[in-house]
Amino acid sequence: MGLPMWVWIIFYVAVLVMLIIDLKMFGRKGQHEVNVGEALKMTALWIAVSLVFCVGIYFFYPVADGITERGATLIRQEKAMEFLAGYLIEKSLSMDNLFVFLMLFSFFGIKRKYQHEVLFWGIFGALVLRSIFIFAGAAVVQRFEWVLGLFGLFLIYTGGKMFFHNEDETPDLSKNFIVRSFDKVWAVTKELRGDKFFVIENGKHVATPLFVALLVIETTDVAFAVDSIPAVFSVSRDPFIVLTSNIFAILGLRALYFALAAVAQYFKLLKYGLGVILIFVGCKMLLGLNDIEISTPVSLAVIIGILALSVILSMKLTKPSAPQLQPSEKEEKQDTEG
Repeated sequence: MGLPMWVWIIFYVAVLVMLIIDLKMFGRKGQHEVNVGEALKMTALWIAVSLVFCVGIYFFYPVADGITERGATLIRQEKAMEFLAGYLIEKSLSMDNLFVFLMLFSFFGIKRKYQHEVLFWGIFGALVLRSIFIFAGAAVVQRFEWVLGLFGLFLIYTGGKMFFHNEDETPDLSKNFIVRSFDKVWAVTKELRGDKFFVIENGKHVATPLFVALLVIETTDVAFAVDSIPAVFSVSRDPFIVLTSNIFAILGLRALYFALAAVAQYFKLLKYGLGVILIFVGCKMLLGLNDIEISTPVSLAVIIGILALSVILSMKLTKPSAPQLQPSEKEEKQDTEG
């Protein structure tokens, strides 16, 4: 894909090490409940790591032999800006994932102290699936460039839909295709069994709601990837940049989820900002096919401006309120008080 194999190997090894460190820092399996303070610190740390990687691209991105020093600097500068733009697109679109996760955990009655285990494996699975999608997408785009036109039209359509989405409509997950299909082929316990995904009952292996939640999270991420991956292709055709910006954005999702209770009130208008961003990158793709290029610095400035404006307006129009507890947390608090 243009870069030496050792670059890919080092990157994936580094990602695996970071995932292990992340799991250890959040406490041992099923025995630690992540609080908002920890989550905010971890979120800041993941953002810092991503920015350090961006700086690394600026200084160390491999370039072909024979390119002048000035030419190499310009290439690395462009790649760094492409990474940052892709990271911001994926990070902002991932905010929708967090609200879906909140809904899923409430539906399945998963206590907060078990949620980080589900999110860890959910993100691990997302890394594998997105790697496959991005490599496949890059190969298709390289061979059939007109596919970018379809991506652009789809992103414009998706962005427009965000303006008409009713947040008060909560889907009935009991009718979810994945939940109903899995329940037909594998027995599922009615209640959680601690932090176990599978247990043995009456001599048979049965799944727990924890595993069903993980399954729904994985399939939900596939649906979100259909939007986010084409959007990142709008700012870069480089598979390494598309992949790394995607992966660094979702690596910090687990920490960001647990900070959601503290910051959710400041993102009420985010969906409108995301809609505008999707329409913008969709138009950028279509213009690019007609040899009208919007430079990466301009794209980056537009994305940052839209995100900043949506957050500022949300803060001005929203009165601060105390974080809302999830149903499972309310039950725990009542049990403690009782």
